[in-house]
Amino acid sequence: MALGDHGARFADVEPLADSVARWAEERPDTPAYTFVDYGTDRAGRKTTLSWADVHRLACATAARLRRSAAPGERVVLLLPQGLEYLTTMLGAMYARLIAVPLFSPDLPGQADRLVRAYADAGAAVAVTTSSRLLDVRAFFGDHGLPRPRDLVTADTIEPAEWNCEPGPLDDTAYLQYTSGSTREPAGVEVSHRNVAVNARQLWAHFGVDGGPRGGQRRVVLVSWLPLFHDMGFITTLAAPITHGAHAEFTEPMAFIRNPARWLKLASDHRDAEVLTVAPNFAYEYCLSRAQAEEGLDLRSLRWCLNGAEPVRRRTLDRFTAAFGPKGLPSAALSPCYGLAEATVFVTAVPGDSPPRYLTVDPEALATGVVRLCSADAERPACLVSCGTPTGQHVAIVDPETHRELPDDRVGEIWVHGPNVARGYWRKPAHTREIFAARLQSPADGVPAGPWLRTGDLGVIHEGELYVAGRLKDLIIVDGRNHFPQDIEATVQGVHQAVRPDHVAAFAIEGETAERLVVVAERSPRIPRGALDLEEIHRAVRNAIGVVHQLAVHDFVFVRPGGVPRTSSGKVARTACKQRYLNGELPVIQAGGSHGGPTEE
Repeated sequence: MALGDHGARFADVEPLADSVARWAEERPDTPAYTFVDYGTDRAGRKTTLSWADVHRLACATAARLRRSAAPGERVVLLLPQGLEYLTTMLGAMYARLIAVPLFSPDLPGQADRLVRAYADAGAAVAVTTSSRLLDVRAFFGDHGLPRPRDLVTADTIEPAEWNCEPGPLDDTAYLQYTSGSTREPAGVEVSHRNVAVNARQLWAHFGVDGGPRGGQRRVVLVSWLPLFHDMGFITTLAAPITHGAHAEFTEPMAFIRNPARWLKLASDHRDAEVLTVAPNFAYEYCLSRAQAEEGLDLRSLRWCLNGAEPVRRRTLDRFTAAFGPKGLPSAALSPCYGLAEATVFVTAVPGDSPPRYLTVDPEALATGVVRLCSADAERPACLVSCGTPTGQHVAIVDPETHRELPDDRVGEIWVHGPNVARGYWRKPAHTREIFAARLQSPADGVPAGPWLRTGDLGVIHEGELYVAGRLKDLIIVDGRNHFPQDIEATVQGVHQAVRPDHVAAFAIEGETAERLVVVAERSPRIPRGALDLEEIHRAVRNAIGVVHQLAVHDFVFVRPGGVPRTSSGKVARTACKQRYLNGELPVIQAGGSHGGPTEE
């Protein structure tokens, strides 16, 4: 049976621009956003904007943008992480332009994605900063891209008055370009209603507001996620606006260089309740690099959402055990599920109880059935609950018949609610396929449509959603389904030389059947000269054979950075497969027939 409700109580919302203007009047001096810059100060230099500051800067930005663009035209953000990114997004909303949150061209490893997204959006105006202006001009010339009619530097915008113009809530607010882990990037048309609704759904799910009210402490949102990513955008910009809360954030490289900074930012707010969110790999990264940090007090870290990639029980257990002695509440970790096409947030564990797990028979799971088994059974599989939705419906559907499946049956996850976007920018056929699905013979109280087809596989068990993998990533050998993330989890645990969360498993076409290929990175902690390559290859092949009853056609061991990842940190299996087929992987030594550049 579908989870959730129709979300009617969330449909009538206040646009984010109106909310900012209201907070500027009601709470002019209250902190709104704080950016922590570790690039200019290793201790972190903090710059804070009040709600009055945010409104003033957004008004000036709106006035400047409207000198060059009319309502409905696109303004592309080619900005580094920082406060100017937020005020530019809001200024575009004030001006009734369609924002396109991208990133500065100097971001390493993302040039192809930036070129495709920029070309697709057809922007009238581009915004950057003075420090990145030469990079942006070179970006246009180097890639033969059409220049926008105006190029604005956010840090030189002069103060200006602006009378906000109310627009329809269902107008497009911004284009959220998907990360492209399974397909070419596409711009999701997120409306003003979608983003305001989804921010409210997030708060309501955890039963909090911006506080303080009724003895509840205020809530602070802490993040390092990129602002051009849906999860970073909602957490850092949109969610604080809904309740006038405070967000403190830094940039992703500050986290990568020292993950303890993330936990330190949360630790600093001991008079508040802290909400943060990150992919599973970030929690793993903290385990390897932040456990020894002195002075952490994580008692205020109440909600740690874990999403955007498969959530691992091993990670949740180890993180709780490692940081429990530093005050982390036992129920703080909250697995969640979402996607850009639903703005972002769909389901989560409430955060007042530890995550739930299912230990299941892998043979039954391969046939699409959840059958519980004991933890000491031979080769059990583990599914992690991603909780329940708020203000929207979630159903498990047979992707062929479009009929809802009963509990404990694996099918495609479908979503219906006021947070679901209208479709893809300039892709009507793809929009109809993904956003206009209809259920056959829906149960009472369950809408027939329209439904968003997520392309993700999941199962409902005792009223909670468990995500099983990507529909298009399924590896099918001898008629049995194998989820790539399960194979990847097996591989990363077999040898210390394999870098955790940097493994990609995928299938290639053989003469008579699909064949399994696994690509894994060498851990930077293991010197190249200390590797026993034959031992690594043997351990990987044996583990996959025993645990999954699969033969490995090819195991490819690559140097650090060799497995491509999306902007949110997920393994980009499709991109990895293409590099494998093109012979472009930085191979240390291939275990099968395939070759490529080798590591010296």
